[in-house]
Amino acid sequence: MRIPLRLPRHPAPAGPSRPAQVLALVAVLDEAVAAQTPADRAVAACGEPGPVSRQTARACGLQSIVLHRLRTRLQDLRITDPELARAQDRAARLLAYDLWMLRESLNLAFTVHHDPRTEAARLRLNGLGRHADDLRRLRDGLRAQVG
Repeated sequence: MRIPLRLPRHPAPAGPSRPAQVLALVAVLDEAVAAQTPADRAVAACGEPGPVSRQTARACGLQSIVLHRLRTRLQDLRITDPELARAQDRAARLLAYDLWMLRESLNLAFTVHHDPRTEAARLRLNGLGRHADDLRRLRDGLRAQVG
């Protein structure tokens, strides 16, 4: 006859408090909003008339790395509050859009097949656009909860 082994039950470790979660989320979003300025400039540089410099390509690559790392840090936050989890998901989607814009800007600026449509699309590039504003508003709304 086997006697079942019973392990002592320990309560699950408590997660960070809601204020701590807000602070952690705002800290990463502060960095993300700050990183959008050079990313915005890099995208806009891809849309400047004339040949696009290698320096612009390097700037886009560097900003892609920065934003990718921030998105990873954002997704790694231990957010348990449902409202904050939705904000975390929204912020991650907005950063994914910024990454997409950087990649597409490079694709348009350094295309192998030059044609009038591609060039017209490239010349319309002027920055990250509304999504950058959305991320800043999201961060500002969360920051208002800190006080």
